[in-house]
Amino acid sequence: MRSARRRTAVLATAAITLAGTAGIVAVPAQAGDHGVPPGHRGRLLDSDPLTNAAALPSAAVNRKITYTSEGVGGTRITVTGTVAIPEGEAPRGGWPVLSWAHGTTGTADVCAPSADTADGPAHDYLAYTERYLDKWVAEGYAVVQTDYEGLATPGGHPYMNGVSQANTVTDIVRAARRLDRRIGRDWFAAGHSQGGQAALFTAAQRRTPQDVRLKGSLALAPGSFMSQTPGYVKAGLPGARGALPFLFVMLTGSQAADPSLVPEDLVTERAAPLVRATRTSACTAQLRELSADLPTEDVFRPDADLAPLETYLRSQEPIGLNLKVPTFVLQGMDDAEVTPGATDQVVTDLCKRYSGITYGMFDGADHRGLMDVSFEEGLNYVQALRTGRTPPSDC
Repeated sequence: MRSARRRTAVLATAAITLAGTAGIVAVPAQAGDHGVPPGHRGRLLDSDPLTNAAALPSAAVNRKITYTSEGVGGTRITVTGTVAIPEGEAPRGGWPVLSWAHGTTGTADVCAPSADTADGPAHDYLAYTERYLDKWVAEGYAVVQTDYEGLATPGGHPYMNGVSQANTVTDIVRAARRLDRRIGRDWFAAGHSQGGQAALFTAAQRRTPQDVRLKGSLALAPGSFMSQTPGYVKAGLPGARGALPFLFVMLTGSQAADPSLVPEDLVTERAAPLVRATRTSACTAQLRELSADLPTEDVFRPDADLAPLETYLRSQEPIGLNLKVPTFVLQGMDDAEVTPGATDQVVTDLCKRYSGITYGMFDGADHRGLMDVSFEEGLNYVQALRTGRTPPSDC
Protein backbone atom coordinates (compact mmCIF):
# COMPACT_ATOMS: atom_id res chain seq x y z
CA MET A 1 0.00 0.00 0.00
CA ARG A 2 1.34 3.41 -0.93
CA SER A 3 1.63 5.99 1.83
CA ALA A 4 -0.84 8.80 1.18
CA ARG A 5 1.39 11.57 2.37
CA ARG A 6 4.90 12.78 1.73
CA ARG A 7 7.35 12.05 4.52
CA THR A 8 8.43 15.29 6.10
CA ALA A 9 11.13 14.01 8.39
CA VAL A 10 14.48 13.16 6.86
CA LEU A 11 15.95 10.18 8.66
CA ALA A 12 19.60 10.38 9.61
CA THR A 13 20.97 7.27 7.99
CA ALA A 14 24.11 6.10 6.28
CA ALA A 15 22.64 4.32 3.26
CA ILE A 16 24.17 1.16 1.88
CA THR A 17 23.70 0.92 -1.89
CA LEU A 18 23.06 -2.11 -3.59
CA ALA A 19 22.33 -3.26 -5.58
CA GLY A 20 6.32 -13.68 -34.05
CA THR A 21 9.13 -12.11 -36.23
CA ALA A 22 7.27 -9.66 -38.52
CA GLY A 23 9.23 -6.42 -38.73
CA ILE A 24 12.49 -7.90 -37.42
CA VAL A 25 15.54 -6.74 -39.35
CA ALA A 26 18.11 -9.45 -40.02
CA VAL A 27 21.57 -8.45 -38.77
CA PRO A 28 24.63 -10.52 -39.69
CA ALA A 29 26.62 -11.92 -36.80
CA GLN A 30 30.10 -10.54 -36.28
CA ALA A 31 31.74 -13.49 -34.59
CA GLY A 32 35.11 -12.69 -33.12
CA ASP A 33 34.79 -8.95 -33.72
CA HIS A 34 35.08 -7.35 -30.30
CA GLY A 35 36.61 -4.06 -31.41
CA VAL A 36 34.89 -0.71 -31.25
CA PRO A 37 32.86 -0.58 -34.48
CA PRO A 38 32.61 2.50 -36.69
CA GLY A 39 29.44 4.54 -36.67
CA HIS A 40 27.40 6.45 -34.15
CA ARG A 41 25.90 5.53 -30.80
CA GLY A 42 22.92 3.23 -30.91
CA ARG A 43 24.08 1.32 -33.97
CA LEU A 44 22.75 -2.23 -34.09
CA LEU A 45 25.60 -4.71 -34.58
CA ASP A 46 24.13 -8.12 -33.95
CA SER A 47 20.84 -9.84 -33.14
CA ASP A 48 20.10 -13.41 -32.08
CA PRO A 49 17.06 -15.25 -30.71
CA LEU A 50 16.88 -15.21 -26.90
CA THR A 51 15.69 -18.41 -25.25
CA ASN A 52 17.15 -18.37 -21.73
CA ALA A 53 15.58 -17.03 -18.52
CA ALA A 54 15.99 -13.45 -19.75
CA ALA A 55 13.31 -14.10 -22.41
CA LEU A 56 9.99 -12.62 -21.26
CA PRO A 57 7.14 -15.14 -21.51
CA SER A 58 4.49 -12.62 -22.63
CA ALA A 59 6.58 -11.32 -25.53
CA ALA A 60 5.95 -12.30 -29.13
CA VAL A 61 9.68 -11.96 -29.86
CA ASN A 62 12.75 -11.97 -27.59
CA ARG A 63 16.15 -11.04 -29.01
CA LYS A 64 19.64 -10.55 -27.64
CA ILE A 65 21.40 -7.67 -29.35
CA THR A 66 24.80 -6.01 -29.49
CA TYR A 67 24.99 -2.27 -30.10
CA THR A 68 27.29 0.73 -29.83
CA SER A 69 27.32 3.28 -27.04
CA GLU A 70 29.65 5.64 -25.21
CA GLY A 71 31.46 4.52 -22.10
CA VAL A 72 33.57 6.07 -19.37
CA GLY A 73 35.72 8.90 -20.61
CA GLY A 74 33.86 9.18 -23.91
CA THR A 75 35.20 5.93 -25.33
CA ARG A 76 33.10 4.14 -27.92
CA ILE A 77 32.02 0.74 -26.66
CA THR A 78 29.98 -2.29 -27.63
CA VAL A 79 27.17 -3.33 -25.30
CA THR A 80 24.81 -6.28 -25.09
CA GLY A 81 21.19 -6.30 -24.04
CA THR A 82 17.76 -7.74 -24.71
CA VAL A 83 14.67 -6.64 -26.63
CA ALA A 84 11.14 -8.00 -26.01
CA ILE A 85 8.38 -7.20 -28.52
CA PRO A 86 4.70 -7.37 -27.42
CA GLU A 87 2.04 -9.57 -28.95
CA GLY A 88 -0.48 -8.09 -31.33
CA GLU A 89 -0.49 -5.05 -33.58
CA ALA A 90 1.57 -2.02 -32.69
CA PRO A 91 -0.38 1.19 -31.99
CA ARG A 92 -0.08 4.23 -34.21
CA GLY A 93 3.41 5.62 -33.75
CA GLY A 94 4.79 2.24 -32.74
CA TRP A 95 5.19 0.37 -29.48
CA PRO A 96 6.08 2.64 -26.56
CA VAL A 97 9.38 1.57 -24.99
CA LEU A 98 10.42 0.85 -21.42
CA SER A 99 14.22 0.86 -21.15
CA TRP A 100 15.14 -1.03 -17.99
CA ALA A 101 18.27 -0.37 -15.93
CA HIS A 102 18.98 -3.38 -13.74
CA GLY A 103 20.04 -3.40 -10.12
CA THR A 104 23.29 -4.72 -8.72
CA THR A 105 24.22 -8.14 -10.07
CA GLY A 106 28.02 -7.83 -9.97
CA THR A 107 30.91 -6.92 -12.25
CA ALA A 108 31.80 -10.38 -13.63
CA ASP A 109 30.56 -11.19 -17.13
CA VAL A 110 28.45 -14.08 -15.82
CA CYS A 111 26.34 -11.52 -13.94
CA ALA A 112 24.95 -9.91 -17.13
CA PRO A 113 21.12 -10.09 -17.23
CA SER A 114 21.11 -11.23 -20.87
CA ALA A 115 23.04 -14.35 -19.81
CA ASP A 116 20.61 -15.33 -17.06
CA THR A 117 19.50 -18.94 -16.64
CA ALA A 118 17.20 -20.59 -14.12
CA ASP A 119 20.22 -21.75 -12.14
CA GLY A 120 22.46 -18.81 -13.02
CA PRO A 121 24.59 -16.97 -10.44
CA ALA A 122 22.45 -13.80 -10.55
CA HIS A 123 19.03 -15.43 -10.95
CA ASP A 124 18.07 -14.90 -7.30
CA TYR A 125 17.76 -11.19 -8.16
CA LEU A 126 17.00 -11.31 -11.88
CA ALA A 127 13.94 -13.51 -11.31
CA TYR A 128 12.31 -10.46 -9.68
CA THR A 129 13.15 -8.14 -12.56
CA GLU A 130 12.08 -10.64 -15.22
CA ARG A 131 8.68 -11.02 -13.57
CA TYR A 132 8.34 -7.24 -13.31
CA LEU A 133 9.36 -6.62 -16.94
CA ASP A 134 7.03 -9.32 -18.22
CA LYS A 135 4.11 -7.29 -16.85
CA TRP A 136 5.21 -4.34 -18.96
CA VAL A 137 5.44 -6.30 -22.18
CA ALA A 138 2.01 -7.80 -21.45
CA GLU A 139 0.69 -4.23 -21.23
CA GLY A 140 1.94 -3.44 -24.73
CA TYR A 141 5.39 -1.99 -24.11
CA ALA A 142 8.51 -2.97 -25.98
CA VAL A 143 10.91 -3.76 -23.15
CA VAL A 144 14.66 -3.31 -23.64
CA GLN A 145 17.30 -4.05 -21.02
CA THR A 146 20.95 -3.11 -21.28
CA ASP A 147 23.71 -5.14 -19.66
CA TYR A 148 25.65 -1.85 -19.14
CA GLU A 149 29.24 -1.21 -20.10
CA GLY A 150 31.62 -4.12 -19.50
CA LEU A 151 29.12 -6.84 -18.55
CA ALA A 152 29.45 -9.65 -21.11
CA THR A 153 31.58 -7.35 -23.29
CA PRO A 154 35.30 -6.48 -23.20
CA GLY A 155 36.55 -4.30 -20.36
CA GLY A 156 35.46 -3.91 -16.77
CA HIS A 157 32.01 -2.83 -15.63
CA PRO A 158 32.17 0.71 -14.14
CA TYR A 159 29.60 0.03 -11.46
CA MET A 160 27.37 3.03 -10.59
CA ASN A 161 28.99 5.28 -13.21
CA GLY A 162 25.97 7.44 -13.95
CA VAL A 163 26.90 8.81 -17.36
CA SER A 164 27.99 5.46 -18.78
CA GLN A 165 24.80 3.82 -17.52
CA ALA A 166 22.60 6.59 -18.92
CA ASN A 167 24.27 6.25 -22.31
CA THR A 168 23.69 2.51 -22.49
CA VAL A 169 20.09 2.86 -21.28
CA THR A 170 19.43 5.40 -24.04
CA ASP A 171 21.31 3.79 -26.90
CA ILE A 172 19.62 0.41 -26.58
CA VAL A 173 16.33 2.15 -27.44
CA ARG A 174 17.88 3.46 -30.65
CA ALA A 175 19.33 0.05 -31.51
CA ALA A 176 15.99 -1.65 -30.83
CA ARG A 177 14.27 0.66 -33.31
CA ARG A 178 16.75 -0.49 -35.93
CA LEU A 179 15.92 -4.09 -35.01
CA ASP A 180 12.14 -3.74 -35.37
CA ARG A 181 10.44 -0.93 -37.25
CA ARG A 182 7.31 -1.30 -35.11
CA ILE A 183 9.10 0.16 -32.07
CA GLY A 184 8.20 3.82 -31.58
CA ARG A 185 10.22 6.91 -30.69
CA ASP A 186 8.64 7.55 -27.27
CA TRP A 187 10.35 5.85 -24.39
CA PHE A 188 10.59 5.77 -20.62
CA ALA A 189 13.63 5.01 -18.48
CA ALA A 190 13.08 2.77 -15.46
CA GLY A 191 15.40 1.04 -13.05
CA HIS A 192 15.83 -0.48 -9.59
CA SER A 193 18.60 0.14 -7.05
CA GLN A 194 21.76 0.61 -9.15
CA GLY A 195 19.31 0.99 -12.02
CA GLY A 196 17.25 3.53 -10.07
CA GLN A 197 20.36 5.69 -9.88
CA ALA A 198 20.86 5.08 -13.61
CA ALA A 199 17.27 6.17 -14.31
CA LEU A 200 17.91 9.44 -12.48
CA PHE A 201 21.10 10.08 -14.46
CA THR A 202 19.17 9.28 -17.63
CA ALA A 203 16.48 11.80 -16.69
CA ALA A 204 19.22 14.39 -16.15
CA GLN A 205 21.02 14.01 -19.48
CA ARG A 206 21.93 17.41 -20.89
CA ARG A 207 21.92 16.21 -24.47
CA THR A 208 19.61 13.53 -25.81
CA PRO A 209 19.45 12.02 -29.31
CA GLN A 210 16.84 13.42 -31.65
CA ASP A 211 15.67 10.09 -33.08
CA VAL A 212 14.03 9.02 -29.80
CA ARG A 213 12.01 10.98 -27.22
CA LEU A 214 12.48 10.38 -23.49
CA LYS A 215 9.10 11.14 -21.89
CA GLY A 216 9.74 10.28 -18.25
CA SER A 217 11.49 8.00 -15.79
CA LEU A 218 10.80 5.62 -12.91
CA ALA A 219 13.46 5.33 -10.21
CA LEU A 220 12.78 2.42 -7.86
CA ALA A 221 14.83 2.53 -4.64
CA PRO A 222 17.61 4.52 -6.35
CA GLY A 223 21.09 3.79 -5.06
CA SER A 224 22.63 6.71 -3.20
CA PHE A 225 25.31 7.69 -0.68
CA MET A 226 27.51 4.81 -1.80
CA SER A 227 30.54 6.96 -1.02
CA GLN A 228 29.81 6.34 2.67
CA THR A 229 30.05 2.55 2.35
CA PRO A 230 33.87 2.09 2.46
CA GLY A 231 34.21 4.16 5.64
CA TYR A 232 31.14 2.47 7.10
CA VAL A 233 32.75 -0.94 6.64
CA LYS A 234 36.18 0.16 7.82
CA ALA A 235 34.67 1.53 11.02
CA GLY A 236 32.76 -1.71 11.59
CA LEU A 237 29.49 0.12 12.19
CA PRO A 238 26.26 -1.85 12.76
CA GLY A 239 25.06 -3.45 9.54
CA ALA A 240 28.45 -3.17 7.85
CA ARG A 241 28.60 -6.91 7.23
CA GLY A 242 25.53 -6.70 5.02
CA ALA A 243 27.34 -4.15 2.86
CA LEU A 244 30.29 -6.40 2.03
CA PRO A 245 28.96 -7.92 -1.23
CA PHE A 246 28.27 -4.43 -2.57
CA LEU A 247 31.58 -3.06 -1.29
CA PHE A 248 33.57 -5.52 -3.41
CA VAL A 249 31.45 -4.66 -6.45
CA MET A 250 32.18 -0.97 -5.74
CA LEU A 251 35.90 -1.68 -5.53
CA THR A 252 36.17 -3.49 -8.86
CA GLY A 253 33.65 -1.20 -10.52
CA SER A 254 35.49 1.93 -9.46
CA GLN A 255 38.74 0.59 -10.89
CA ALA A 256 36.96 -0.06 -14.20
CA ALA A 257 36.12 3.66 -14.31
CA ASP A 258 39.44 4.89 -12.90
CA PRO A 259 42.39 2.46 -13.21
CA SER A 260 44.28 4.32 -10.49
CA LEU A 261 41.78 2.99 -7.91
CA VAL A 262 43.41 -0.40 -7.38
CA PRO A 263 41.47 -2.56 -4.87
CA GLU A 264 44.56 -4.62 -3.98
CA ASP A 265 46.19 -1.43 -2.70
CA LEU A 266 43.40 -1.09 -0.14
CA VAL A 267 42.36 -4.55 1.02
CA THR A 268 44.08 -7.14 3.18
CA GLU A 269 45.49 -10.44 1.91
CA ARG A 270 42.47 -12.15 3.45
CA ALA A 271 40.08 -10.00 1.42
CA ALA A 272 42.03 -10.10 -1.86
CA PRO A 273 40.48 -13.42 -3.05
CA LEU A 274 37.04 -11.78 -2.92
CA VAL A 275 38.28 -9.02 -5.21
CA ARG A 276 39.47 -11.63 -7.71
CA ALA A 277 36.18 -13.53 -7.48
CA THR A 278 34.22 -10.32 -8.02
CA ARG A 279 36.10 -9.65 -11.24
CA THR A 280 35.79 -13.15 -12.67
CA SER A 281 33.05 -15.40 -11.32
CA ALA A 282 31.01 -14.20 -8.34
CA CYS A 283 27.76 -12.23 -8.46
CA THR A 284 26.20 -10.65 -5.37
CA ALA A 285 24.66 -13.90 -4.06
CA GLN A 286 28.02 -15.68 -4.19
CA LEU A 287 29.80 -12.67 -2.67
CA ARG A 288 27.36 -12.79 0.21
CA GLU A 289 28.43 -16.38 0.87
CA LEU A 290 32.14 -15.73 0.35
CA SER A 291 32.16 -12.76 2.73
CA ALA A 292 30.13 -14.47 5.45
CA ASP A 293 33.23 -15.38 7.48
CA LEU A 294 35.22 -12.23 6.75
CA PRO A 295 35.34 -9.89 9.75
CA THR A 296 34.82 -6.27 8.72
CA GLU A 297 38.07 -5.33 10.46
CA ASP A 298 39.92 -7.65 8.04
CA VAL A 299 38.64 -5.98 4.85
CA PHE A 300 40.84 -2.88 4.60
CA ARG A 301 44.50 -2.51 5.45
CA PRO A 302 45.05 -0.32 8.50
CA ASP A 303 46.89 2.24 6.37
CA ALA A 304 44.43 2.14 3.46
CA ASP A 305 43.74 5.61 2.06
CA LEU A 306 40.05 5.51 1.13
CA ALA A 307 39.82 9.18 0.17
CA PRO A 308 40.34 8.76 -3.63
CA LEU A 309 37.80 5.94 -3.76
CA GLU A 310 35.28 7.93 -1.76
CA THR A 311 35.85 10.98 -3.95
CA TYR A 312 35.11 8.99 -7.08
CA LEU A 313 31.99 7.38 -5.61
CA ARG A 314 30.77 10.78 -4.43
CA SER A 315 31.00 12.05 -8.01
CA GLN A 316 28.44 9.41 -9.02
CA GLU A 317 25.80 10.32 -6.46
CA PRO A 318 22.35 11.40 -7.71
CA ILE A 319 22.56 14.31 -5.27
CA GLY A 320 23.00 17.48 -7.35
CA LEU A 321 21.41 16.18 -10.57
CA ASN A 322 19.20 18.52 -12.59
CA LEU A 323 16.37 16.39 -13.95
CA LYS A 324 14.85 17.22 -17.33
CA VAL A 325 11.79 14.95 -17.55
CA PRO A 326 8.94 13.96 -15.17
CA THR A 327 10.20 11.37 -12.71
CA PHE A 328 8.49 9.01 -10.30
CA VAL A 329 10.69 7.96 -7.36
CA LEU A 330 9.40 4.82 -5.62
CA GLN A 331 10.56 3.57 -2.24
CA GLY A 332 9.73 0.59 -0.03
CA MET A 333 9.30 1.56 3.60
CA ASP A 334 10.82 -1.72 4.84
CA ASP A 335 13.88 -1.46 2.59
CA ALA A 336 17.05 -2.06 4.61
CA GLU A 337 19.43 -1.79 1.64
CA VAL A 338 18.39 1.55 0.14
CA THR A 339 16.75 3.15 3.15
CA PRO A 340 13.70 5.45 3.11
CA GLY A 341 15.74 8.11 4.85
CA ALA A 342 18.35 8.09 2.09
CA THR A 343 15.75 8.37 -0.66
CA ASP A 344 14.01 11.16 1.26
CA GLN A 345 17.24 13.13 1.10
CA VAL A 346 17.68 12.44 -2.62
CA VAL A 347 14.14 13.59 -3.44
CA THR A 348 14.47 16.70 -1.28
CA ASP A 349 17.67 17.62 -3.11
CA LEU A 350 16.33 16.91 -6.61
CA CYS A 351 13.23 19.00 -5.92
CA LYS A 352 15.43 22.08 -5.39
CA ARG A 353 16.09 22.19 -9.14
CA TYR A 354 13.14 20.40 -10.74
CA SER A 355 9.54 20.28 -9.53
CA GLY A 356 8.23 17.48 -11.74
CA ILE A 357 8.92 14.71 -9.24
CA THR A 358 6.34 12.35 -7.77
CA TYR A 359 7.37 10.39 -4.69
CA GLY A 360 5.63 7.10 -3.88
CA MET A 361 6.20 5.24 -0.62
CA PHE A 362 5.01 1.66 -0.20
CA ASP A 363 4.32 0.32 3.27
CA GLY A 364 5.61 -3.19 3.96
CA ALA A 365 7.78 -3.35 0.84
CA ASP A 366 11.41 -4.41 1.14
CA HIS A 367 14.13 -3.78 -1.45
CA ARG A 368 13.22 -6.44 -4.00
CA GLY A 369 9.54 -6.65 -3.10
CA LEU A 370 9.10 -3.04 -4.19
CA MET A 371 9.10 -4.10 -7.84
CA ASP A 372 5.96 -6.21 -7.49
CA VAL A 373 3.95 -3.93 -5.22
CA SER A 374 4.69 -0.74 -7.15
CA PHE A 375 3.97 -2.00 -10.67
CA GLU A 376 0.42 -0.69 -11.00
CA GLU A 377 1.34 2.79 -9.81
CA GLY A 378 4.36 2.89 -12.11
CA LEU A 379 2.20 1.81 -15.04
CA ASN A 380 -0.46 4.41 -14.23
CA TYR A 381 2.21 7.10 -14.04
CA VAL A 382 3.60 6.21 -17.46
CA GLN A 383 0.12 5.96 -18.96
CA ALA A 384 -0.67 9.43 -17.64
CA LEU A 385 2.42 10.86 -19.35
CA ARG A 386 1.51 9.11 -22.60
CA THR A 387 -1.93 10.73 -22.62
CA GLY A 388 -0.58 14.20 -21.90
CA ARG A 389 -1.60 14.38 -18.26
CA THR A 390 0.71 15.98 -15.69
CA PRO A 391 1.32 13.73 -12.66
CA PRO A 392 1.15 15.42 -9.27
CA SER A 393 4.32 16.92 -7.86
CA ASP A 394 5.54 16.04 -4.39
CA CYS A 395 8.13 18.83 -4.38
